[in-house]
Amino acid sequence: MITVSNLDVQFGKRALFQDVNLKFTPGNCYGIIGANGAGKSTFLRVLSKQLDPTRGQVTLGPGERLSVLSQDHFAFDEYTVLDTVLMGHTTLWDIMTEKNALYEKADFTDADGIRASELEEKFAELEGWNAESDAASLLSGLGISEELHYSVMKDLSGKQKVRILLARALFGKPDNLLLDEPTNDLDLETVSWLEHYLSNFEHTVLVVSHDRHFLDSVCTHTVDIDFGKLQLFAGNYGFWYESSQLALRQQQQQNKKAEEKKKELEEFIRRFSANVAKSKQTTSRKKMIEKLNIEEIKPSSRRYPGIIFTPSREPGNQILEVKGLSKSFEGKVLFKDLNLNVEKDDKIVFISRDPRAMTAFFQIINGEDEDFEGTFKWGQTITTAYLPLDNATFFNSDYNLIEWLSQFAKDTNEVFLKGFLGRMLFAGEELLKKVSVLSGGEKMRCMISRMMLKDANTLILDTPTNHLDLESIQAFNNTLKTFKGNVLFSSHDHEFIQTVSNRIIELTPNGIIDKMMDYDDYITDPVVAEMKEKLYTK
Repeated sequence: MITVSNLDVQFGKRALFQDVNLKFTPGNCYGIIGANGAGKSTFLRVLSKQLDPTRGQVTLGPGERLSVLSQDHFAFDEYTVLDTVLMGHTTLWDIMTEKNALYEKADFTDADGIRASELEEKFAELEGWNAESDAASLLSGLGISEELHYSVMKDLSGKQKVRILLARALFGKPDNLLLDEPTNDLDLETVSWLEHYLSNFEHTVLVVSHDRHFLDSVCTHTVDIDFGKLQLFAGNYGFWYESSQLALRQQQQQNKKAEEKKKELEEFIRRFSANVAKSKQTTSRKKMIEKLNIEEIKPSSRRYPGIIFTPSREPGNQILEVKGLSKSFEGKVLFKDLNLNVEKDDKIVFISRDPRAMTAFFQIINGEDEDFEGTFKWGQTITTAYLPLDNATFFNSDYNLIEWLSQFAKDTNEVFLKGFLGRMLFAGEELLKKVSVLSGGEKMRCMISRMMLKDANTLILDTPTNHLDLESIQAFNNTLKTFKGNVLFSSHDHEFIQTVSNRIIELTPNGIIDKMMDYDDYITDPVVAEMKEKLYTK
């Protein structure tokens, strides 16, 4: 349990939070949401005592342990993978270290024997004899194979380190667990494993994430950081978003009676709960619906970007034809002999165990990579807009936002350009900012403005939710669902894939899997699992 009392956090004259009083209790998972810069990560740092508050205090339950997902990928470079995980339980690790040091002494005394006996007792109480197998089990679940468990951390890749640090945070089932963006750099299968693990976790969890499916799968409550206030709501992100939008609409319907509004909210909760109850949901979601109530539903003051794609012409029947396409990189086959036809109204998600496969495919069909075998042909009516994975080269200039966007516009009228930037929530002095100093999220919003200018009927999106906040992801997601054209995309965002795609193509080194089905069905289909096994292990 974590209790926050009279908490203020201020940087200079800027007050981030004021007068926060909250209690986080065992058996619940709290999703911390808020716009970029609202202070989500700062709040976790205050809870973990990495940052002192201006006023107030944070207390844990008596004798409780708190574990934090480390963001420092180099802190454990000199340790083995297994030891890095074991060190996550500091009490147990200290006992193991002292015990081993005693047994290695050449002049082992009676006093040492008594101390060793005490340590053995504590070691047994903490289930120390199972520690290595528990740590190994976590690592395997997170995709770190057994042959790497005794490797030194500095020899591993950044993505592998992310998984090991996550295992370290989970190890020993801490009483309180703080996770800041735990799904970053995880593939969809590992995210699914983590969802299942946390859904059955019996202690207190606080998590910051931009992955809506993850938040919806694991969270019983939502903490919204807005205008310096932290508000606690029962329900996951999906409930918070839908209910706050409903309350906002009600606020604007001044002629509707209070009794009618109350009935509408009660009906919303009933429908939401029924959907959760009948679906293949996790334990945490089912716990969540018992706590929903209309008193907590409030209108959202969040601002969402206006992402609108308007094709200048309707696509014909010939969209894209790909024949015998093969691509290798650094001696590794990414995909081979790829044959496919994109049909009208297709919204295709491309997936692979090697994300380079999707990026290579998108670069080829956009004419940015000529080192491949095979052919591709776009239909005559097709106009494309491409959102690349790496946009760094677009921002190597001293242009301000208006000057930058004018490079890509037929109409360079300043009022016209400000309109497109305004939709992406850029206004006032922000428009005069140099593009070279923009954050990752701001650059993505600029790239989306550029795409909107193209009036394309086919969108090609390489991991479009990267760097975006939840509001931008939600707005992007909503517009793609109703887009009257074709979408070819890759994503790590489960919800994005599930709600946008109507066709799934998995690229492997030995062929493709091409299915017209829901993503949720795809990942649980035993026939698909068998096909994947064959295609990835040939």
